[in-house]
Amino acid sequence: MAEQTAAAPKPRPSWLKPLEHPLVVLGELSMFAGQSATSIFRRPYRVGLLMVQLEFMAYGSMFVVGLTGLFTGMVLALQTVYAFGLFNAQSLVGATVEISLARELAPIFTCIVLVARVGSAAATELGTMRVTEQIDALETMAVDPLNYLVAPRIVAAAIAAPLLTMLFNAIALFGAYGVAVWAKDLSPGTFLNRIQTLVDVKDITNGLGKAAVIGFVVTVIACYRGYRAEGGARGVGIATTQAVVGGLVAIFAIDYIYTAISLSGPQQPAGGLGG
Repeated sequence: MAEQTAAAPKPRPSWLKPLEHPLVVLGELSMFAGQSATSIFRRPYRVGLLMVQLEFMAYGSMFVVGLTGLFTGMVLALQTVYAFGLFNAQSLVGATVEISLARELAPIFTCIVLVARVGSAAATELGTMRVTEQIDALETMAVDPLNYLVAPRIVAAAIAAPLLTMLFNAIALFGAYGVAVWAKDLSPGTFLNRIQTLVDVKDITNGLGKAAVIGFVVTVIACYRGYRAEGGARGVGIATTQAVVGGLVAIFAIDYIYTAISLSGPQQPAGGLGG
């Protein structure tokens, strides 16, 4: 019998095995995001579905976002007044609170609410449609599922996240003002004047841009998990859990990357800091 010359494939290093599945998922997610983004620009444009999703995401989340913002601002003011009082710098409370809200807390907490409310809903709805073969039926009818189901959701999220962030920021600042001025007897003029002096428009636009990016990404993750669901009701539950957990991890990862990029340029001192 002739000797076989074909060599057996070389086994992969053992340290690569734990990375194999996450890398495959990351690659599939990237392809799904690219295909979903391009489907936005393909006809027909789903304006009606976009409006439905905007109503659900933006209008439907206003109460939760507003309530979260109110208590966040109140707690932030309490902590800031206490900490700055230790070295007699209460005059900086207003500016510190607003910069913290505008650049970090408002976009991050808003997107956490979106993941919990919108991301879970998207993953559940698309997952149910997948396991009940409704997505297959759309493909049979020559309807692009990405254009019909995913594109309206990711566009709506990219629009709703900055709008809700502005609402969060405004209500949180109101709560912070109430605690600092009415409960802690801080001068209202000092509180507001330092905000006007030290807070730049870039601080606000930076947070809004961050919210739009994160809103887009976490909704893509939620839609991807639902779109790929399998295994009946249990599979839908797993997809929903993965969507929420993946969205939360993505929020903080994107937050760091976005912040590092936005702060990489030359920093100019705020006017009035030395006054």
